[in-house]
Amino acid sequence: MLRTSQSPAEPTLLHMAFGGGTPVRALATAAVVGTVLTAINHGDVVVAGDFPPFIKVVLTYCVPYCVTTWGAIIGKRAQWRQDQSML
Repeated sequence: MLRTSQSPAEPTLLHMAFGGGTPVRALATAAVVGTVLTAINHGDVVVAGDFPPFIKVVLTYCVPYCVTTWGAIIGKRAQWRQDQSML
């Protein structure tokens, strides 16, 4: 198909990462998955009455947030390209 010069520009990475509800979904995913992973990885430390290393717990929550955000970016980019191919 021919594209016109009027085609909108592809959304920026920041727009895809922080727009359209992505942060809310990523935070919800990180809360659930991060809690499960923290329990699995550090549950024995907590049960023993100690505190796990703070940075490890923070990273345990950051990983599912980043994975969810990246998946949303890839999905939004694919959808945008498909929409553009239909023009």
